[in-house]
Amino acid sequence: MNRKKIFALLLALLMMLSVVAACGNGETDDLHKEGKVDKDGKAEIALITDVGTIDDKSFNQGSWEGVVQYAIENDKTFKYYQPTEKSDAAYINSINLAIEGGAKIIVTPGFLFEGPIHTVQDQFPEVYFILIDGYPHKGDYVPDISDNVIGILYAEEESGYLAGYAAVHEGYRDLGFMGGMAVPAVVRFGYGFLQGADDAAAELGLAAGDINVKYTYVGNFDASPENESKAASWFQEGTEVIFACGGSVGTSVMKAAEKADAKVIGVDVDQYAESETVITSAMKNLKKSVNDAIASIYDESWEGGKAVTLDATEGYTMISMENARFEKFKQADYDAIYAKLVAGDIDITKDTDESGAQILEPTEIELDIVTVENIK
Repeated sequence: MNRKKIFALLLALLMMLSVVAACGNGETDDLHKEGKVDKDGKAEIALITDVGTIDDKSFNQGSWEGVVQYAIENDKTFKYYQPTEKSDAAYINSINLAIEGGAKIIVTPGFLFEGPIHTVQDQFPEVYFILIDGYPHKGDYVPDISDNVIGILYAEEESGYLAGYAAVHEGYRDLGFMGGMAVPAVVRFGYGFLQGADDAAAELGLAAGDINVKYTYVGNFDASPENESKAASWFQEGTEVIFACGGSVGTSVMKAAEKADAKVIGVDVDQYAESETVITSAMKNLKKSVNDAIASIYDESWEGGKAVTLDATEGYTMISMENARFEKFKQADYDAIYAKLVAGDIDITKDTDESGAQILEPTEIELDIVTVENIK
């Protein structure tokens, strides 16, 4: 073997080793799933997942990306923890592990953390808790919500509204909403979806009954054969596009859509890359909101002890247009309806009525044109 061949083989070997090393330390992994810890293995910013994984292409991933962005840009150590099961005890155990591991800031995506945060907030007054999609509770020993906790909520009804509005303007008439569990965030997405579709139908001069929506909550946030089968049956019955609003439920809906040559609306983050069937995604800017909350701690502008609702006025609720697969619904159409949201010109029913009472059924929403088939 001549020297040139030997040199080429050595160069190829070095390149392979460098790729392996990069993969090992997470440098080529956009999610930075291994995080970054100090020499003692500790990390000052931690995220704890609820029922999903860190790469769920949805709620957990969007929140984690906010942690990663702040930590990388500001040279902070960070790490995530995945509880062993879905229970308050498992969540509290993960919180304790994170604090033992050096965490001074803990991000918890999901309403399931409301109870665990209530339990630990006064035990660790020096730790900041960022509760996503949940309401902070008053502590056992403090009469008010502890000032080391903030609850970040979203006006999901706005994103849902935009999704329904765009779908009808795009030309779809038989729609579906497949939610995970009937928790407030999912309910708000769904109710907004119905109202956006109804308003778009009115603008187009459609008649009552021209838009039909199958509506259900599957009772979980899982990718499962059962969820895929349900979506497949809807598509077979004529549903053209399903708003899959339930974390990994979307994976099942996308599989069914691919087989049926149908369409899907994603949720939480832009899911266009997950399937060619995704025409847009109803999003809340998880990455920005987590990043902003962490930044407020370090720049001493933190305002804890309360819950805040983030909406379109500051760009926290939206649908994806950059990667949308629309043919008729244009950017100018989107900009016009979004401006109305920002201006407060659109009144969207949320998950409660004006008295604060819970609205339990989608059929209670006042709609002029859309017909809702509420499937239990």
